[in-house]
Amino acid sequence: MKRKGRFADLFVTGSLKFQLLSRTLLVLSVLLLLIGVFQYVVMQRFMYQNKAETIRNQLAALPPNMLRLGLGAGEGQNPVFPSNRDNRPGLTGEQERIFVSELSIAFIDDKGNYKLISSPFEQPTPQLSQEEYLSLLAKKKMKLEHRIIKDESGNDQLVVFHQIGGEPERSRGGPGGPGFQGIIQASTSVAPIRDVLVQQLLTFIFLSLLAMVFGLLGFLPVLRRTLVPLSNMVDTVKQIDAGNLNERFPAHQGQLEMDRLAASFNGMLERLEVSFEAEKEAKEQMRRFAADASHELRTPLTSIHGFLEVLLRGAYQQPEPLLKALKSMHGESVRINKLVEDLLLLARLDRSPTFQKTEGVLDEMLHEMEPQLRLLAGDRKVTFHLARQTRCLYDPDKIKQVVLNLFHNAVQHTHPMTGQVGLTLAQTPTGVEIAIHDNGEGIAPEHLPHLFDRFYRIDTSRARRSGGAGLGLSITHSIVQLHGGLIEVHSIVGEGTTFKVILPGVK
Repeated sequence: MKRKGRFADLFVTGSLKFQLLSRTLLVLSVLLLLIGVFQYVVMQRFMYQNKAETIRNQLAALPPNMLRLGLGAGEGQNPVFPSNRDNRPGLTGEQERIFVSELSIAFIDDKGNYKLISSPFEQPTPQLSQEEYLSLLAKKKMKLEHRIIKDESGNDQLVVFHQIGGEPERSRGGPGGPGFQGIIQASTSVAPIRDVLVQQLLTFIFLSLLAMVFGLLGFLPVLRRTLVPLSNMVDTVKQIDAGNLNERFPAHQGQLEMDRLAASFNGMLERLEVSFEAEKEAKEQMRRFAADASHELRTPLTSIHGFLEVLLRGAYQQPEPLLKALKSMHGESVRINKLVEDLLLLARLDRSPTFQKTEGVLDEMLHEMEPQLRLLAGDRKVTFHLARQTRCLYDPDKIKQVVLNLFHNAVQHTHPMTGQVGLTLAQTPTGVEIAIHDNGEGIAPEHLPHLFDRFYRIDTSRARRSGGAGLGLSITHSIVQLHGGLIEVHSIVGEGTTFKVILPGVK
């Protein structure tokens, strides 16, 4: 059924198979037509030339005494040669050679006078004007001269002219003498020649049509086989949709153009597949982001709503419950405000991914932050190891936020009394490295790939008690990336965690 459908494409005017077949046949037909016309013209010229040469050789072989016999011994005589052998009594064998059965022979003297000598079957003979004959006589050396002229009946005849005798000023004596000059004109019908040409042309046309028929029968399976790669691509395209982008076109089918097209389509499909996957992942992230943001906002709002209900039931009249409720609502409002600020910051980072970076000494900025960091650490032990004159391009406000987020994260995950947090700044061959390490409980390996995802938290309950929403590390990751840097995390459960920020150095 599939093969039948492909064969039917040959008769659909808009199909590629039909167009290839029809145009190939058209070009072949035009070439054969041109070859036939060229062959006809060349063969016609050749046969006319060959016939004229044969007639000239016959005329050149005539002995001079035959002209005296035909034209008479003296001037003023007008003898006419008989047109058939029965009316030529008394002629010798040598005299009979002048008579050629299919030729009409005439003589034109040096004055341009036309004299018919022999005409087989009394057929009409073409005759030129006296001026044209004189023009032929004026030629000092006449080459093989022949023309196609219509006779009185309108039939074409081949006329051959043969010059005899000397030049006009030297003409003296009788016909055939040393000074005799004139032209012998021989004519014959070209119908036999044209019959041969037409028969040859018809034979060529028949053979051409036969060759085209056999060529068509042999070309059809070759054409179908040649277009198999294209049919395979069509079948592959039918199987591809938005949910099935892993299909690929056959890349090696033995046709260079089809292989290039298949490779281009495969590259396009790979890009589309990556784009669809990225879009799918983006949609999933947006869905999770909306769900997580709603959840984070709902928790403090629910808490505020509960305290308001308690106050409306009369607790506002009691100073101690009133103060407790107000403090709790203030804390929840701070959490909401912090969450909204973090979301706005992430939105700005996504929308305007550029910073006004300037060259500066990074260790001086970290020294300025030391009192704030020690205050944030509380009773924990804090150590600083800062390389001097460490220069790089950075945005001071944004790098301060990165250090505060990582330091605050280390403080949250270390013991309040025995915790240790260290800040290290070092110059590396590729740039500047900021490392913050702690001796907290560490992070399990399964959590490490998701640490920088938005709203991702390892310990949900403790994060909520400490006010975190899971956006700090995501904001830190975005800031470092926009600086052209990298952020890495190394952690061992029970021993601690180290975050490293690598920023490009000054070129």
